[in-house]
Amino acid sequence: MQMDVLKIGTRGSALALAQAHETRTRLMKAHGLPEEAFEIVVISTSGDRIQDRPLSEAGGKGLFTKEIEEALLDGRIDIAVHSSKDMPTTLPAGLELSAFLEREDVRDAFIGRASPKLSELPEGAVVGSSSLRRQALIRRMRPDIDVVMFRGNVQTRLRKLDEGQVSGTLLAHAGLRRLGLSDIITQLLPVEEFPPAPGQGAICIESRIGDARAIEMLAPIGHESTTHALLCERGFLAALDGSCRTPIAGYATLSGSRILFHGMILTPDGTQAHQIDAEGISAEAEMIGLEAGARIREKAGTRFFDGWS
Repeated sequence: MQMDVLKIGTRGSALALAQAHETRTRLMKAHGLPEEAFEIVVISTSGDRIQDRPLSEAGGKGLFTKEIEEALLDGRIDIAVHSSKDMPTTLPAGLELSAFLEREDVRDAFIGRASPKLSELPEGAVVGSSSLRRQALIRRMRPDIDVVMFRGNVQTRLRKLDEGQVSGTLLAHAGLRRLGLSDIITQLLPVEEFPPAPGQGAICIESRIGDARAIEMLAPIGHESTTHALLCERGFLAALDGSCRTPIAGYATLSGSRILFHGMILTPDGTQAHQIDAEGISAEAEMIGLEAGARIREKAGTRFFDGWS
């Protein structure tokens, strides 16, 4: 009898493949299935191909998901594995986020050459980052530092760093851990000073709505606390129309049956920022995030968003 192989779609970067392999391993363990029961299908995305300009100018987060979602909709793959922070808040009709794997460390990691700590870099040092949130937070912390756009996957950015193009760069600790590269980190930035992107550190899995087989396969590997936290953070993003064009930070944690959320919005130059805290029962996680987003938008006022495209 021929095995009904589950096809797992992913981007082709080393980190994306590591996340797809982690998902496959969890599915194998949960269902007692061999590796041959799963096929990892690599799909090239626009976000991977566009390297000559910021993603905010090319179309935002959806550039990392569009081609994968097309493959999901037309049946070439059965599930798609993504970094949660890359996911737009609005998904194509017919698709849903059906599982979030247990979250890794959410902190940003600094890899410094001129100094091991971001705060101790010499005046005028150059730091590379492709994230508007990280750029704004760096400028808020160190307005004397020159922050430059730094596109490419993890390996490309590390190569540019080793070539001396910049004095340091920031990457997600979770991604470096998944790649076995924790030893290159020179500083882990505390979330109180450098709050993470909504969804940072969490792998999410997308599937077709109503696909009973996918739902059954994914049910045992979803992580409840991570799911509640991500629903809250994505609610906050949705209320702010969050994308690669907007410097937004947000992080939810669970304490028993309650969820605690901290959010921040910044102007791209880091000179202005607004923060908000919210809490409630975890069953209302998404609503807590939505309400926090609405409140911080009101608190900031419409002029705050003038620089956001």
